Amino acid sequence: MTTPTLETKYAFTITARIGDVVTAGETGIGVRRIIPIVGGEVKGAVNGKVLPFGADFQTIRPNELIDLEAKYAFETGDGAVVYVENKGMRFGPVELLQKLKRGEAVDPKLIYFRTVPRFETGHENYRWLMQHIFVASAARHADRVVIDVHQVM
Repeated sequence: MTTPTLETKYAFTITARIGDVVTAGETGIGVRRIIPIVGGEVKGAVNGKVLPFGADFQTIRPNELIDLEAKYAFETGDGAVVYVENKGMRFGPVELLQKLKRGEAVDPKLIYFRTVPRFETGHENYRWLMQHIFVASAARHADRVVIDVHQVM
């Protein structure tokens, strides 16, 4: 017997609008940044709106590797609330990461930005979100983060 083949299937896109960055400064392990999540939308196998609360808690390491941990929620069109914890990393050439920090446009293909979102909900229609592993590819823009979520089959 062999193990099942690992495959993914596109599920939906989360576009999270973000507010102004708050910096807590150098903490000894890197620079701690907090980026508020102020709204957005979800489109695909799940549709809804990102609720206007939550944040992405980041640590920027000395080599510009960024550890990410976002916590927020979205509400589906039929009223289900889904809590999201999305952990991951962003890395790329220092000069491009500096441009992103300044709010300048950077081709998302030049930045490695991957996450592992986990979902929680009590709504029966969306329990499948808790019964699978998901991975995502993301892109940071000046006012939003676009996250393409893929279900691991």
